[in-house]
Amino acid sequence: MRLKALAGVLLTTTLVTQLTACGTIFYPERRGQISGEIDPGVAILNGIGLLFYVIPGLVAFAVDFTTGAIYFPDERYTLAPERLQQAVDTQGQIDPLKLEAILQQDLGLQLPMQQARLLHSPGAAQFALLGLPARA
Repeated sequence: MRLKALAGVLLTTTLVTQLTACGTIFYPERRGQISGEIDPGVAILNGIGLLFYVIPGLVAFAVDFTTGAIYFPDERYTLAPERLQQAVDTQGQIDPLKLEAILQQDLGLQLPMQQARLLHSPGAAQFALLGLPARA
């Protein structure tokens, strides 16, 4: 009887862990990245989930790639989404002065935000102007 209960707890824990994705749990600060070098540790853990439970493993890979948590951090431009959220006011508008202060404080970048524009779906040209890789 005890073995059955223990097996049930282990199975439940494993499924819940795989459904939430390894990289997102272990490295929440990596969320928000759009590309980079894939962390083999996170990929292997997601792959183990894929071997044992196909659907949760696929979900784990999808969540990690979507959030960017599967990528090694790029030391130049890494900011958590929660940190950037501090520059958004109650109406959902971005405060350029707060954003400029966050970028200066966390990344050491002095970017002029007086003439900044909000791009809803930037293209490859906008990324190239910033020296960033284009999204696939």
